[in-house]
Amino acid sequence: MIDPMKRRMPPLILGWREWIGLPDLKVERIKAKVDTGARTSALHAWDIHPFRRGDNTFVKFVLHPIQRNNDVEVACTARVIDTRYVRSSIGQREKRYVIQSTVKLGEFSWPIEITLTNRDEMGFRMLLGRSALHRDVLVAPRSSYRLGKPKRKRSIKKRSR
Repeated sequence: MIDPMKRRMPPLILGWREWIGLPDLKVERIKAKVDTGARTSALHAWDIHPFRRGDNTFVKFVLHPIQRNNDVEVACTARVIDTRYVRSSIGQREKRYVIQSTVKLGEFSWPIEITLTNRDEMGFRMLLGRSALHRDVLVAPRSSYRLGKPKRKRSIKKRSR
């Protein structure tokens, strides 16, 4: 894991939207909106069920990592590190579970806190808030995908004989 806080290089510059990975949650890539106006990161999750394991609370949930596609589902389990009241973009106060997961941006990765909420009506399944950004991370608001876009898998057409 390369932590941008420990490197002695120019700052990591992100666009206002980036493809990120959440390897602890088995999500290779998810499109995220980088939002410095939001304190905490948020992930689209549904079918959220808390449970106890020893002295710890965990949460099982399902997420759809691909925007506008509910066919692809990822079942996740994570330890709850907190519950918080968060005010949504429409001003509604909501109690959310907070988990910790590694975020992967290009060749860099570090742990972040993520709240779980239903973002079905939002444009992005993941919101990367300012508390997830280190002091060596800058956001270029006029840029997108500064760390690159994933290569699209080409569909293989069946040849007719």
